[in-house]
Parts: sequence; C-alpha cells; structure tokens
Amino acid sequence: MKQKTKDRYYKFGSYLEEKFGTKVYKITLDAEFSCPNRDGTISNKGCIFCDESGSFSCAHSSKLTIKEQVQTAINNLPKRFHAKKFIAYFQAYSNTYAPIQKLKQVYDDAFSDDRVVGISIGTRPDCIDEEKVKLISAYKNPIIEFGLQTIHDKTLKLINRGHNYQCFLDAYNLCKKYGIEVCAHVILGLPNETYEDMIETARELARLKIDGVKFHVLTVLKNAPLYKMYIEKPFKLLSEDEYCNILCDFLEIFPPDTSIQRTAGTGLVSELVAPLWVKNKFETQNKIERFLSERNTYQGAKYQE
Repeated sequence: MKQKTKDRYYKFGSYLEEKFGTKVYKITLDAEFSCPNRDGTISNKGCIFCDESGSFSCAHSSKLTIKEQVQTAINNLPKRFHAKKFIAYFQAYSNTYAPIQKLKQVYDDAFSDDRVVGISIGTRPDCIDEEKVKLISAYKNPIIEFGLQTIHDKTLKLINRGHNYQCFLDAYNLCKKYGIEVCAHVILGLPNETYEDMIETARELARLKIDGVKFHVLTVLKNAPLYKMYIEKPFKLLSEDEYCNILCDFLEIFPPDTSIQRTAGTGLVSELVAPLWVKNKFETQNKIERFLSERNTYQGAKYQE
C-alpha cells in the first residue's frame, strides 16, 4: 500500500494544505452547549474520564459572542503559524445538543469572517438526527467529530458513555449520506481493554474508511469520576512507550488517506493526576515518529480493503 505523503502518517495539517492550497488553522469556539450525559437526560455523572470542562481547551471566554470569539481567535494567533484560512471548531461538550434554530444561528455566526473556510463540530453520536445533519451539510467543508473512544459495548458501559457502538454506526452512516466528513476520537488504555480489544477498534475504523481520527490516552483528572476509582483501587495506565507502540499499530492498519488529527496532547495540566508523561506532547509526537522510523513502517502498511 502506497503512502499518502512523504511523512510516515497522514497529518491533518497536510490534508488541509492539500485541500485549500495554504496553511489552515483551527480556532476553538465555545457556544455554551451542554451534554445529555450531564444534564440528567441520560445521566448527571458524565463519562468517567471527563471533568467539568467537557474537554474544552479554555482558549476563549464564553462571555464573548461567537462572532467576537472568531475575530479574537484570528487576531491573536501568533504570526509564526502563517495561517490565512481557518476552521471554526466547536469543541466542548455536545455541539449539536440544542434546537435546530439555535444551531443554525451559532453555525452561521462561525462564518462571520470570510477567512473561515470550514466547520468542525464535536458531539456525541446520540445527539444528531437527519434534520441536524442536513443543516450541517449545507455549510462549507463540514466535519463532525464523534467521541467514539472504543467499539466495545462492554467498555462503553463501563466508562458511562450512555450509548453503544451501533449508535455510532448509525450516526456515521447518516453523515456519509449527506457527504459530511467524520472524525472519530479514540482513547487507548481504557479500563479492562486488552491490546486485541484496541486493535479490533483499529480494524473496524479501517473497514469504515473513517475520514479522520484523534488519539487520546486514558488520563486521570482531579475532578473526573475516574479519579475516585483510581485513588480507591489504582489500575495500570499506559506508559508512553506502550501508548506510542499501540498508536503505531493503529496507523499501520488504517487506510493511507485517513487524516490523523491528533496523536498526543497535554489536556488540562493543572488537573492531571496521571500519567504524568502526558504533559510533554511534543516528546510523545517525536517518539511516535521515531518508532515508525525504527520499524521502517508507515500508515497503511498493513491496510486491507
């Protein structure tokens, strides 16, 4: 199988540059959405790994309007990024969890600057329907990011996701019906998951020919339900080497044209309890590159149609 680029895996930045002919940068926006796994609709506890910020980067204040956040984000970007076009990224909580009228207003406002050329919407697979997907498909270059985490229902139940894998499949197929790109978030090292469990998730995403993937390692945050579990009965978390090796195995299985939107991140360092190696994402990213080089392998090396 041929490599998509000269890199050993298909980085999201390369995908955007190929598509738009210039550097494109994601700007994070906060529309103050909620989540059915927190407001009592499904549960009031949330996923066990998620703290009260809902995975938000805290890059902006929700006191600003969406239009103000767009301008602030673009104006405050360091010149070193050399970005001329932007993707509006709704990250925190479930960004389709609202009436259709509110969604339309929020998404419209995200395109208040002509330099915004696309929209990326983070949400749950149980928070979309055909009406919402049809709305999103009308915008320029839409991407929906689903928090899948794993294909295994036993794990989804354990981590209190509030939906099963079939729910993700239904949402994925609905998005594909309307030509929307889908990015799946995957967590490596979830409780009780074996190496083979994780590889099964990789094989299934490869079968779907998923458009994009974001990788996360299971982390323990101070204000997340997982913290209590970890303190009361400590369990093994992945080491940096284990995480990098498993991620490289995923990359070999994936199609060459699945864009890799994220391989490592720091999260909320102030809330991080373990594993502490997560604090240095650049070291982790470099280690992934080194492992691929040492293996003399690349994304798609073991991909099968």
